[in-house]
Amino acid sequence: MAAALLRIGRLRWLKCLQVESRTLSRAPVAAAFSTKSGTSKKSTKKTSAAQLDPIQKLFLDSIREYSTRSQATGGIVDAGSEYQKALAEEIAKLQKLYGGGDLTSFPEFKFTEPTFAEISQK
Repeated sequence: MAAALLRIGRLRWLKCLQVESRTLSRAPVAAAFSTKSGTSKKSTKKTSAAQLDPIQKLFLDSIREYSTRSQATGGIVDAGSEYQKALAEEIAKLQKLYGGGDLTSFPEFKFTEPTFAEISQK
């Protein structure tokens, strides 16, 4: 029954697609299933930057500005003394909780091979 419903859904979709293709452009139905477009990707990349709407452009500009500011400061932008104090307190808490060490680097794990005792079978 599920297969029949699936076939019916596919047929309806195909019929709608055929009607749209006949009314909009007299192109064959197979063209609607084509994965290749008529434009090249190089021209699409150039035009996509030019075709940004103003909101997208503002958003991208603000991201780029934040990136340059964070690289210039070497960290978080507009981080005041309160933030630095809170960060130092949290790092001190974590070092006390986990026994010190460098919390900014990934820990190194060392696994030793277990020794197995040989058991004789009787």
